[in-house]
Amino acid sequence: MTSSATTLPEKVFDYVVIGGGTSGLVVAARLTEDPNVRVLVLEAGENQLANPMINIPAMWTAILGSEMDYAFKTIPQDHLKGRILRHPQGKALGGSSALNAEIFVAPSKSEIDAWGKLGNQGWDWEALAPYYRKFHTFNLPSEANREHLGLEWSDEKARGVSGPIQTSFPIGPEDPLSKAWVDTFKGMGNGIKVDPLTGLAHGGYSNASTIDPATKTRSYSASAYYAPASGRPNLTVWTGATVKRLLLENSREGVVATGVSFLKDGEVKEVKASKEVILAAGAFQSPKLLELSGIGNSELLKSLGIEVIVENPNVGENLQDHAISAVSFEVTDSTTTADPLMRQEPAAVEYATGLYMGSQTGPLSCGSVASHALMPMTQVLTGKDAMSEIAALFENYASKNGTDPAFDFVREVTLSPEQASACILMFAAQVNAHDDKGEPGGKNYLQMPGEGNFITICSLLCHPLSRGSTHISSSDVNAPPTIDPKYLSHPLDIEVLSRHLLSVETLAKKQPLTAYLKPDGRRNHATATFKNDLNLAKDYAKTTVISNNHPSCTCPMLPKEKGGVVDDRLRVYGVANLRVVDSSVMPLIPRGNIVTSVYAVAERAADIIKEDAEN
Repeated sequence: MTSSATTLPEKVFDYVVIGGGTSGLVVAARLTEDPNVRVLVLEAGENQLANPMINIPAMWTAILGSEMDYAFKTIPQDHLKGRILRHPQGKALGGSSALNAEIFVAPSKSEIDAWGKLGNQGWDWEALAPYYRKFHTFNLPSEANREHLGLEWSDEKARGVSGPIQTSFPIGPEDPLSKAWVDTFKGMGNGIKVDPLTGLAHGGYSNASTIDPATKTRSYSASAYYAPASGRPNLTVWTGATVKRLLLENSREGVVATGVSFLKDGEVKEVKASKEVILAAGAFQSPKLLELSGIGNSELLKSLGIEVIVENPNVGENLQDHAISAVSFEVTDSTTTADPLMRQEPAAVEYATGLYMGSQTGPLSCGSVASHALMPMTQVLTGKDAMSEIAALFENYASKNGTDPAFDFVREVTLSPEQASACILMFAAQVNAHDDKGEPGGKNYLQMPGEGNFITICSLLCHPLSRGSTHISSSDVNAPPTIDPKYLSHPLDIEVLSRHLLSVETLAKKQPLTAYLKPDGRRNHATATFKNDLNLAKDYAKTTVISNNHPSCTCPMLPKEKGGVVDDRLRVYGVANLRVVDSSVMPLIPRGNIVTSVYAVAERAADIIKEDAEN
């Protein structure tokens, strides 16, 4: 039940989950499958299950910057010409799964195997693959639409068949661009050949979206995990509850987490956890709450007047995120895009609203991206010398700076002709990253399309070597953290990303995709034409890179001496009865949209918690 009462029905629960977001609701729903286990979830946002802005798939852009978004921002980024970037985070039941772009992308086997090789027993592809299947149901469209979208690769053994999160393919034959995308990659010899959920795929394909095909609404942790469990008497969810700090006590065995202090309706309240406190507040706010509770770098904590309970300088470090840049190309007059809808043109809004309200069809029923590519460097797109140039750069860096396991993994993946070093994706509207100043209250790159109709082709850096940080800026829980992703600070990141940006220019000239673009048509900016000049591509990246909003790895699951904050049972080092379960525990960021991995980690975490409770 979601509680709006002023007093808790009971003061002690078995588990207190901090954060009713993507991962927190998964854990709470799974733990309360046992009617004897009492769980309390504390969420700062509100229950938005009936909110059409969240439920209607295409409305996600309107959520950004609203009261349902923490609207975090980075500090000025030295390697992006001093720009400040936005970092949305969901403030509602469902967390960021309530405001993301609904893109469903699977990680690779090699990425998850790398987690295990870094010292995490039970965290490899063999162990995680069942959980990737467990959390979702993969709904295929009609036979005709399967052919249109090129879904011959679908493998029933790899995909989920009965999980809570619903995925589907809302794009159909009325959108010729989706077929042109698939056919273009096939024509280059880079069409996908196996199901991405095998962890072995590379190439261009049509990706699924986390949209329920029956209702044409967003499928997210609040609707898929919480709603079916909300009637359980052993599950209590308090919204509008801002956690101040963890309650920690000293015992003979050491420091123990016993509960949580939080703000609700202007009052400070406390609640006890008889078994565990589970921190699921996300990559920015999980380390924030650890630090506010006295767990972190002693120098930082002392400087802010916080008593040091457990010294661990790794808290809030190792921040990883996907940098993404994009070029928009003007389409032919007969090609339909979402630009009129993004501009809020009355006729377009009326038409789209009528279709959705009448039959749950049309542009509002679709997510943002249905055309994806998991791309290595190829001779066709990135040029015949790209791979040898990158290999030499990696070798030169390694010889001068030494290597670590993470570097070795990124080098191996980047130099493999069968691994994706970039995700290339297509979005049927214009993007204006040049004009996104990250100013408070200002419009973002998706909310200010200019005149004309465009498609945007994006290049995302899958495996950044740049490492940033997020730390508290004050002892005040309401103060936002200081976020410094240090985008493109590692010299090899710009080398890889810029070459994949050049491939965007090449891709736009390939048939049949190029048939939908105006010859010598406009771009989103005068600098968005590279003419195969690597230096122009590098400058464009520094000017336009934005976050793909996949922050992770800030409480990494690693041996403590290697930078870890939690062990391979997700237990916080130095504190008993305290775990972290969200994207912050990932030791390395996986490719593409990481929400699939957040769900899988949460499902596995719930089983681990159950196992440990029995022992």
